[in-house]
Amino acid sequence: MDKVSPKKQLGQHFLTDSSIAQHIVDSLSKEHQNVMEIGPGMGVLTRFLLNRHPNFKAVDVDQESVQYLKFHYPESENNFLYADFLRLKEGEVFQEEYAIIGNFPYNISSQILFKMLDERNQVTELVGMFQREVARRVISPPGNKDYGILSVLIQAFYTGEYLFTVNEGSFNPPPKVKSGVIRLKRNEVKSLPCDETRFIRVVKAGFNQRRKTLRNALKPVTKPGFQHEFLDKRAEQLSVDDFVQLTLAIEE
Repeated sequence: MDKVSPKKQLGQHFLTDSSIAQHIVDSLSKEHQNVMEIGPGMGVLTRFLLNRHPNFKAVDVDQESVQYLKFHYPESENNFLYADFLRLKEGEVFQEEYAIIGNFPYNISSQILFKMLDERNQVTELVGMFQREVARRVISPPGNKDYGILSVLIQAFYTGEYLFTVNEGSFNPPPKVKSGVIRLKRNEVKSLPCDETRFIRVVKAGFNQRRKTLRNALKPVTKPGFQHEFLDKRAEQLSVDDFVQLTLAIEE
């Protein structure tokens, strides 16, 4: 097998620049035993990962890609899994803590992040390539136009940093937008001091009408007459801790 054909329906844009691939792999902490690569494609990251982490798995929903990797790395064929990461059950690949890495298909990148949140007690680090605007949104601080639902929910449990931008010409086929590589590391928060389901509802309600003050935006999730010092602010002005305090007040 000489190559894998990028499939539009899977959102595949294969990275072709091996120096960028090396940079991405080097951005992941070396101490991880268990590492999962999502969407390895033709293995531009995989070849740097295989000998670096004792228990490495690459998961791809593209059967052609898995066959290609098994053909080119026959001694590691058990490392390549034909599976949909979004449908894997918790603990199905790793029972212990693990890290995630990948050049993620743009059409499922947010879903990958939400699944990481669901499995946050296992996923201790993520290094990934996203559409640049998604990457910025994830790590954006409060008070910024990129700051939104994804920012708050992820920053509640992960500390993030934007690492570098990758231009369109580094891929086959070239995407129409630039890409951004970010690193997320699990923070010390085991669980929020408020009801997490209500917290998510409050965050979503606040940002669903982000141009309105929270007094108006939160009407669907508050009782008539609810008062709080944050109600004259807009959602993008509140930190994660502010949203926690607001959720606690709504619970009372």
